[in-house]
Amino acid sequence: MNSKVLLIQDYLKRAQKRLLMLQYLMELEDYPDVVREAQEVVELLLKALIMSVGLEVPKVHDLSKFLEKHESFFPKVIRENLETIKKISRNLRKERELSFYGALDWIPSEEYTLNEAEQALEWAKIVYQWVSSACEELLNS
Repeated sequence: MNSKVLLIQDYLKRAQKRLLMLQYLMELEDYPDVVREAQEVVELLLKALIMSVGLEVPKVHDLSKFLEKHESFFPKVIRENLETIKKISRNLRKERELSFYGALDWIPSEEYTLNEAEQALEWAKIVYQWVSSACEELLNS
């Protein structure tokens, strides 16, 4: 197996483990970290997807524009859900730094709610389903 395939598989395994970590953070009511880590899960998954079709992975956190530009490279499951994937990537990217660092007038632990954390977790789970399915299809073809 070549190193690119091993790296893609590693990204997918690490994303799966991080989903478990998100559940634990939910139990701790650590909502800002759920949002931050959900963004990282989605980014890791989308970078695995991009690698799996043989494209150079951009060094950005929001991959929505890149995915749109290269839509034809991706399997059907991704193309059918691309608008949702782009929305998820954009929305989580907007929260990336704020959920982690906050600001003088925005204390993450006081601002992020259960609903926001649940939404971020759900987004990470659905992107995992779509991307893992697509990568499996691509790697086995």
